[in-house]
Amino acid sequence: MDLTVAGRRSALALTPRARRMLRFAGPAVVLFVAAVTRLAGLGHPPELVYDEATYVRDAWTTWRIGTEATWPDGSSWDFARGASDLYDADAPRFAAHPPLGKWLIGLGMVLAGPASSFGWRIVVAIAGILLVGLTMLVAHRLTRSLLIATIAGGLLAITGDAIVLSRIAILDGLLAFLVLLGVWFVLIDGDRQRGRPAALWRPWLLAAGLAFGAATAVKWSGVWFLAAFGIYAVVVGALALRRAGERRWALRGLLGQGAVSFLTMVPAALLVYAASWAGWFTARTAYDRTPGANVLADWLRYQAEMLAFGVSDDIPHLYQADAITWPLLLRPTAFWFIPTYRGEQGCASEICGSEIIPLPNPLVWYASIAAVIYLLVRLVLRRERPVAAVLLGVAAGWVPWLFFTGRTVFQYYTIVCEPFLVIALAMALGDVLARGAASRRRRTVGRWLVGGFLVLVCAASVYFWPLWEGQQIDFGVLQGHWWLPGWK
Repeated sequence: MDLTVAGRRSALALTPRARRMLRFAGPAVVLFVAAVTRLAGLGHPPELVYDEATYVRDAWTTWRIGTEATWPDGSSWDFARGASDLYDADAPRFAAHPPLGKWLIGLGMVLAGPASSFGWRIVVAIAGILLVGLTMLVAHRLTRSLLIATIAGGLLAITGDAIVLSRIAILDGLLAFLVLLGVWFVLIDGDRQRGRPAALWRPWLLAAGLAFGAATAVKWSGVWFLAAFGIYAVVVGALALRRAGERRWALRGLLGQGAVSFLTMVPAALLVYAASWAGWFTARTAYDRTPGANVLADWLRYQAEMLAFGVSDDIPHLYQADAITWPLLLRPTAFWFIPTYRGEQGCASEICGSEIIPLPNPLVWYASIAAVIYLLVRLVLRRERPVAAVLLGVAAGWVPWLFFTGRTVFQYYTIVCEPFLVIALAMALGDVLARGAASRRRRTVGRWLVGGFLVLVCAASVYFWPLWEGQQIDFGVLQGHWWLPGWK
């Protein structure tokens, strides 16, 4: 026996605890990268960016008086410099979205102060970090592969729309996190149904209802995921009955389990949604509140006004992008742009520019769209439940917007689809890796292809990072990042 070789093997042997730690090193690194990309320089720029002018100030008055209030024209600049008491508490303002997102944004302001740009954004940033971790949990539950889960989380950690919408205090990042949380709970419930079909008490489905209700209390588009994954839960329950040998599995599943799913999820969602309006119900003055009138009737009238506005909002915008164009990534939204000239704020060129744009990593985006098409084919051929769940998540975040052709919508709304898109891409890359293939050569080629692609993705993220953080760069260099005419 070769004692040298034996000794070397002994030295390389790992304890079970060390193997477990090494196994989770990948997800830990991904979360670290997500934290750095979302927290580093979070206070920049120290002014209200894009719709922060609405949501941050609404968040502050929601915490102060329970509801949104009117601010003087041009007060955004003053607010960012500490003038947080300029609002008129006796002039409540119509808000296009429910209050929960503003309650959450305001939490950071309560802790750090209304003049802290870090405070405006910290809760959204934490939600963005958690979204990456949750993406890995969902991917692992669907595929049982830690490698695929790590790839999915890593892709989300370094793509631009997920980064920017974690660094700017608007509602969509919060919506994405709560939606994916609800999906995760539905998937756990589905796994439990395999062993206990026709269960009446389904706590994970109840948790899903609460999460989807919270998502809807941030933005109404959360209700599409409640409907889509509510139907998914019913179908999964029916199929569990079929596997258990139930003769009338379809009837019992669609009617019996359908009723259980509805009564478990929908009342919970309604409860959370209504609870988010507690400030409106208790405020001294609130929009659409009539003294002495039926407060419930006033609230329902307000909901009807919000619905009418949400459906008919067709105010033209420079960066609007019809939903049919979203897969092509033709018109991302510029949140912030500041030109500077030589000698101003350290500009060493004739002209410099600072821009913040929630542009996805183009390689990740277009590869994810291709992966969705691939999974559609795979679903038709194999009818795999994990694939169906991923595609359903993409559809719930995109397809409903196709019916609002006259409404002003934006590319960054796709952030709710992004976790499902990167999971789809990670699943496709898992097939490229061909880990179960008999041919060693095929496995080697797969590793090189996937490894090379991931290196290019990382390089692209480094290249686009200045546009995601708002760094000042030479204007010519900035123009080099505008790969398509609609990106400028």
